[in-house]
Amino acid sequence: MSSQPKKTILVVDDEPRMVRFVKMNLDLEGYITLEANHGQQALEKVRDHQPDLVILDVEMPGMDGFETLRRIREISEVPVIILTVRSDEEDRIKGLDLGADDYVTKPFSPRELSSRIRAVLRRFEPQARPEDQIVTIDDRLQVDMQRRQVIVDGERINLRPTEYRLLYHLVQNAGWVMPHETLLTKVWGHEYVNDNHLLRLYITYLRQKIEEDPSSPCYIFTERGLGYRFVDFRRQQEAREANA
Repeated sequence: MSSQPKKTILVVDDEPRMVRFVKMNLDLEGYITLEANHGQQALEKVRDHQPDLVILDVEMPGMDGFETLRRIREISEVPVIILTVRSDEEDRIKGLDLGADDYVTKPFSPRELSSRIRAVLRRFEPQARPEDQIVTIDDRLQVDMQRRQVIVDGERINLRPTEYRLLYHLVQNAGWVMPHETLLTKVWGHEYVNDNHLLRLYITYLRQKIEEDPSSPCYIFTERGLGYRFVDFRRQQEAREANA
């Protein structure tokens, strides 16, 4: 029997039948399930119970899922999966921009939801402490691996857990092309191996945080049809030292 404590998941949906459906399957998976029927109740349960993950429906009366998510992010970094009946790309982007960690479109199978939950929880598992706490890219950019921050022109900027994992793998493989499939598997999990749109979106988020001009990047380069490459800062540093 596993000695790991059970994960607590908060399910937020105004449809009782959907809550029962999700709760039943989460119970079968061995999770502890909390319920909320509207946004305000969800905020109270996030604050009072500090769940390990939130499953949040977008279409709710009053305070909808997007506003609920925005207010959750003011008080917590808990991972959030949004549920939506729409397959519209704009809804997915809006949710991710507000801080969601994944999305599932209704209707969905219990197997799909379970897979997404496991993948998101894996991304939030503590990682071993990096040997180098701060990696200096150049005079403008540093990466604080321990605090999961970037330092841009002396200003510290927090990274979301997924942004950090993506940047970590790019920096660790600086100078090499990281294929789409490799990044998706390492950062999100094998369930996402074909979700190139998700990868492009998070590359955009990172560029907005670290690039002086995100439209003309000098750190994260696109290798069309292949993947992404982080600037080979180590070789550049060696060349500068050799010429000093």
